[in-house]
Amino acid sequence: MMKNNSTKNTRILYEYVKYLKEAKQLDDSTIDGVMKSINRFEEATNYLDFKKFRAKHAIAFKKILLSRKSLVTGDKLSKATVLTTIRHLKGFFQFLVTQKGYRAKINYSDIEYFNLSEKDTRIANAKRKKTVATIEQLMETLKTMPGSTAIEMRDRAVFAFVILTGARDGAVASAKIKHIDIAEQSFYQDAREVKTKFSKTFTTYFLPVGELPSKILTEWIEYLIREHGYKQNDPLFPKTKLAHNKNQQFEAVGLLKEHWSNANPIRKIFKQAFEAAGLPYYKPHSFRDTLTRLGENLCRTPEEFKAWSQNFGHESILTTFYSYGDVPDYKQAQLLRKLAEPAKSTSSDVEEEFKQFQQFQTMMAKTKSLAN
Repeated sequence: MMKNNSTKNTRILYEYVKYLKEAKQLDDSTIDGVMKSINRFEEATNYLDFKKFRAKHAIAFKKILLSRKSLVTGDKLSKATVLTTIRHLKGFFQFLVTQKGYRAKINYSDIEYFNLSEKDTRIANAKRKKTVATIEQLMETLKTMPGSTAIEMRDRAVFAFVILTGARDGAVASAKIKHIDIAEQSFYQDAREVKTKFSKTFTTYFLPVGELPSKILTEWIEYLIREHGYKQNDPLFPKTKLAHNKNQQFEAVGLLKEHWSNANPIRKIFKQAFEAAGLPYYKPHSFRDTLTRLGENLCRTPEEFKAWSQNFGHESILTTFYSYGDVPDYKQAQLLRKLAEPAKSTSSDVEEEFKQFQQFQTMMAKTKSLAN
């Protein structure tokens, strides 16, 4: 959370955190981001009493943000970061004008100055090119991962599991053995115990990515139960057990029957795996992009892609398309070159493809109207 908050602002900030958590149902990491934005504003205004806020403070703060450099890169803050910060501040002051003691002190029109120019907003919202691994790269990396020790077996099983399910790393870190049904080839993401986005409960079925990932996961679960006496309620991917070596330094010596507290260890596992395979690091979340592209190639009907989309916990296939379904550059080039070639399909092939395309368009239109 924030540091150095003025005592005048502390109470209302406490109320705002409670509002975001209980009324808006935001998770802690999102709330931390909002509070970081507010703290930036306080630092820039020398911890101004929020009741004294005026349009000039919003204008000055925007100028400061647009010229400020990132502590990580040394470059100016990205327009996306600036836009997010500004939106956080705007939401906060819109909350303030509804609160006793602030209602008569802050002009609602002054809050509108927490807006970027249209140009900067377009830049901030522009989609950046994603670097996405191919399914072949993921499988080759998995094959190179060692499996001699319990920790190596766990790390390999984590990698295999994300290929199989495309599950978010937070869900993976909190999964228990009982959530996996090997016979049904499924992962029951029970929001009461598994950290899912928006606390949504749904079942993910293993994706058709070959036998190896499923084999590795099955052997891992059998190993935990047979060799370590793990029960159904124990973590699927247990925390590393550390102990002092002869030099009084911590080293990994085995596994604990405890969940990881966060997903950082998973990201570290993936980073080391890709490095060992001679590949750039791909975040666990990016596997969802890889698997979406695989689905676009394998699914032959709208119904099949709808099932693929639901596997990610998406109620609408539009979510899958908008979040993960961009046509990669190389494929875009291939498709456009193909259009310049003479058609090789028979008339019946063309009719069938057009019929499927019409069905897909109809379903997309219905989904869009429901979303609106």
